[in-house]
Amino acid sequence: MRITLSVIKADVGGYVGHSESHPDLLARAAECLVKPKSDGLLVDYHVTKCGDDLQLIMTHQQGEDNEVIHELAWDIFIECTEVAKKLGLYGAGQDLLADAFSGNVRGMGPGVAEMEFEERPSEPVIIFMADKTSSGAWNLPLYKIFADPFNTVGLVIADNMHDGFSFEVHDIKESKKIMLNAPEEIYDLLVLIGAASRYMVKSVRNRRTNEIAAASSTQHLAYIASRYVGKDDPVCIVRSQGEFPAVGEVLEPFAFPLLVEGWMRGSHYGPMMPVSIPDSTPTRFDGPPRVVAAGFQLSDGKLIGPRDMFADKSYDNARQRASDIADYMRQHGPFEPHRLPLDEMEYTTMPQVMEKIGGRFIDIPKDS
Repeated sequence: MRITLSVIKADVGGYVGHSESHPDLLARAAECLVKPKSDGLLVDYHVTKCGDDLQLIMTHQQGEDNEVIHELAWDIFIECTEVAKKLGLYGAGQDLLADAFSGNVRGMGPGVAEMEFEERPSEPVIIFMADKTSSGAWNLPLYKIFADPFNTVGLVIADNMHDGFSFEVHDIKESKKIMLNAPEEIYDLLVLIGAASRYMVKSVRNRRTNEIAAASSTQHLAYIASRYVGKDDPVCIVRSQGEFPAVGEVLEPFAFPLLVEGWMRGSHYGPMMPVSIPDSTPTRFDGPPRVVAAGFQLSDGKLIGPRDMFADKSYDNARQRASDIADYMRQHGPFEPHRLPLDEMEYTTMPQVMEKIGGRFIDIPKDS
């Protein structure tokens, strides 16, 4: 069965502040999906949240970038924005950057990760959702999952992965993309994706079969809006088992609380903490950044699950390390490296500050 898995998210209102999604938003979104499923547009759906982001997980047979599917998601976000306004939720509709739907939600604010594939007899997928961080947050985990044998031993001992994986990398500043192959182009790959604020892994494929292995959202809200409207809060889909890394290999990178952009006002580096879905409630300095993992088995397009993959005691140490790192980073206050470099803050209030005081700068004499 050929199936499309679409994950489309948006922040349509926070409860309280930016810390949580109100249950009424999730309920309204689920209500809006009942008819499309009964009409046959959708095979199945699941509504969940990560922090203050509403997450729509849908299976269908309409293909990627389908206008009807994207318009459905847009209309749901509009409906839920109205609910958010009635409840007085914070930042109602903040990720909806267009006045009306125009064929595709890409470039309109919501984050999108989609993939179309022939469903296998057993099709495990992990959907990662993050809050208070940027789209580049997936670069290191996806590298470790698909290119690092110290994380994924299947790259060494599984014949169907031994040829490696290809990475589609997007330059979000120049709107360009490139394909790079692992393992032979690993060093070139790292030159780019190590700069996670500009170069982002969009998708990954098995090189032997060309089957899609992972897809992520690379929407960058600041570039779309030309101003700070919130962090990207990205999503990522990863297929598992068989010709792809095992579930344990897919989850293992998140035992390391890597530093990511985001946190308070989107202007700080902080540790990404793996948590259960109920614990994705970033309240400490609007953080630290959170990541959740919803595991599903697909069966004829139906979403069997989710399993809350980080609701596991084995991630307790990662959560404690993230808390300790948060303590350390917070003690820097408004100083780098806790605060982002100035060139990464060009869409915050920094330009207004410089406009106010810039005229007071004077040249330094050359002999000083």
